Amino acid sequence: MSNPLADMEKPDVFFCIGTNMTECHPVAATRLKKALARGAKLIVADPRRIPLAEMADLYLPLRVGSDVALLLSMAHVIAREGLVDARFIEDRTLHGQEFLTHVAQFTPQWAEAITGVPAADIEQAALWYGRTDKGAIYYTLGITEHICGVDNVQSLCNLALMTGNLGREGTGINPLRGQNNIQGAGDCGAVPANFPGFQPGSDPASQAKFKVLYGREVDLDRGMTKVTALDRCGDQIRAMLIDGENTLVSDPDRQHCEHALRSLDHLVLIDIFPTETTDLAHVVLPATAWGETEGTCTNTERRVQRLRAAVPPQGEAMPDWWIVSQIARRLEIPGFAFNSAKEVFEELCSLSPIYAGLSWERVDKGEYQWPVPTKDHPGTPILHQGEFKNGRGLFKMINYRDPAETVSPEFPVWLTTGRRLHSYHTRTQTGRAQGIDYFLSEESLEVHPEDAREWGLAEGSWCRMASPRGAIQLKVRTTRRSPRGTVFASFSFNEAPVNMLTGSGYDPVTQTAELKVCPVRLEPILTPETI
Repeated sequence: MSNPLADMEKPDVFFCIGTNMTECHPVAATRLKKALARGAKLIVADPRRIPLAEMADLYLPLRVGSDVALLLSMAHVIAREGLVDARFIEDRTLHGQEFLTHVAQFTPQWAEAITGVPAADIEQAALWYGRTDKGAIYYTLGITEHICGVDNVQSLCNLALMTGNLGREGTGINPLRGQNNIQGAGDCGAVPANFPGFQPGSDPASQAKFKVLYGREVDLDRGMTKVTALDRCGDQIRAMLIDGENTLVSDPDRQHCEHALRSLDHLVLIDIFPTETTDLAHVVLPATAWGETEGTCTNTERRVQRLRAAVPPQGEAMPDWWIVSQIARRLEIPGFAFNSAKEVFEELCSLSPIYAGLSWERVDKGEYQWPVPTKDHPGTPILHQGEFKNGRGLFKMINYRDPAETVSPEFPVWLTTGRRLHSYHTRTQTGRAQGIDYFLSEESLEVHPEDAREWGLAEGSWCRMASPRGAIQLKVRTTRRSPRGTVFASFSFNEAPVNMLTGSGYDPVTQTAELKVCPVRLEPILTPETI
């Protein structure tokens, strides 16, 4: 996030796209509600009429997978109406004029034919965002889980750059993270191209730094993503360690995923509870839960927070850092002689420029938002103030492309997936809470009432839903939240493994799966059957 969560109370115009914020980030969304109460405008773009859309001043019900077309046409209107921040573009960006020329072709009428959003509504959204002094963009996985996820994010960056909505209070581009320490995981180097602190693996200075640390040559090749790793299981990859993820339920194309994991000679899982994935493991190592763990967490707004154990670990459970360090020692890998979470964090601070000004003692007394470059630095709540890290913001020339698979006579219905308020990810934790299970004990398929009648379905009846990768069975829930021709289900329930059907394509840059778009067909069944 470029701006802090407190800034959610300050924009005059919100543009929320691909985010079911009130269900997936309900605490953060309370700040947005405060801003709306004082008169801020809200634009929501989402295929479903989610609760956030009910609060919107303008709702844009775009077809799944058509985000780039919508964003290009909004940029077209902003450029056409002269709403660009010319000084910002001149002083702080590159390729601005080329971009303004590029978007001249993408009219709202062109976008309406692709997105289904009326051209007049696209015009209005662009005018509101383009004219405001404080416009903020918020998005989540509805933007990134596409084959064009990078294009989607870069298109949002283009909107912010052309209007100067960066580096100031109440503005920014703000992705809300899906888990509590996802940002911290990326900070520590859990991405294939970077060392900790987002230092490029291809940078000679970074390579030299880590060569000294580990006392060995550093692999100069870009690391592989999980998608590539699963493809190579049983061949180049014979053993795998999975830490804290229920891969079998959360990943796309379940049959491919299960085949990959079963083909390994050795699969090790680190987790706090048994899951569908631990059932496949040769070894399961019990980790400490959140309340049993000392350490730090870096949240969605880049805020580094101390975690303090409230209770001792149960049974044989040990902290993840200890387990990984012990494995490394037994493999005789140098650089893992840690005896505490403090030592792990201090190493991160010594190696990562964005953490350089932090220490265990400092975060023990307060919370700071990185980058914190020096010991007396107060932290950086707002990024990009005055300048960009790399000098100038880069406009990207994006073009629209269809999803990897589109509807056809064989698979005529769009499926999109997401999360629900009462189920966290794959329910490895929330599924064990009786109170939460009372509110949501099973998954259902959201179908528009008119579609249900046309397809021979009814509220509470059962259907079989199939894609090119398999079929599952779900109970039907009729609702106008889903538009005609589009159905929705969460991926949380192993009993209804929706991600068995997804996985038609991946973003070529990040290899993020296209979980939000999947053509399917539906047929009614009397009762659940064994498939």
